Amino acid sequence: MIEITNVNKSYNGTFKAVDDLNLTIKDGEIFGFLGPNGAGKTTTIKMLTGIISQDKGQIKLNGIDIKEDPIGAKKQFGFVPDSPDMFLRLKGIEYLNFMADLYEVPKQLRKERIENLANRFDMSNALDDKIQTYSHGMRQKIVIMAVLIHEPSIWILDEPLTGLDPKSSFILKEMMREHADTGKTVFFSTHVLEVAEKLCDRVAIINKGKILFCGAIDEIKQQMKENSSLENIFLEMTENE
Repeated sequence: MIEITNVNKSYNGTFKAVDDLNLTIKDGEIFGFLGPNGAGKTTTIKMLTGIISQDKGQIKLNGIDIKEDPIGAKKQFGFVPDSPDMFLRLKGIEYLNFMADLYEVPKQLRKERIENLANRFDMSNALDDKIQTYSHGMRQKIVIMAVLIHEPSIWILDEPLTGLDPKSSFILKEMMREHADTGKTVFFSTHVLEVAEKLCDRVAIINKGKILFCGAIDEIKQQMKENSSLENIFLEMTENE
């Protein structure tokens, strides 16, 4: 579970990137976080993951405050950033073992998990190659594999489908559903509204640092009194703002 309570973040002491944000992402759901560029999505994700600190308010991951116990909170989640360009000089298998070391995954257990993830993402033959030789999609897959190696209960995914081929995209969406169905949490930022509409149990739309809507897709359609797509509703909401 993710709990965000009265969270604010300003830059330069004036511009409010996130303005009094309140969200609760429950166990057992895929939660879509939607908004135009500059809406506050990335700032929110950076605060969730402890990359930056909020000015005010509280963030808890599985009941652990990210400010009071940052290490404990960070053990609760796996984070896929929007850019997979990292540790490029390492081989794929070296990067996976490095991440497993960080999260203290036992040798035998990590071997099984690496084999399972490599098979699912069709990466078995690439693990001995350096990440700098990978395509964008392959880099995205190795990052996803690395953050899932300790089997975190909370997944925080920032545009995770970018660069993935259709098969890998389908597999990741399938894994997200499986993860949520076991009573765990998926927090999912995306610009692909058709995917959010089909995949997410609930969504929040943020613009100019404020939440415009939070709830199920059917609820937003009832609120807007429309039968149109999430894309059309999103455009109407954000343009009106």
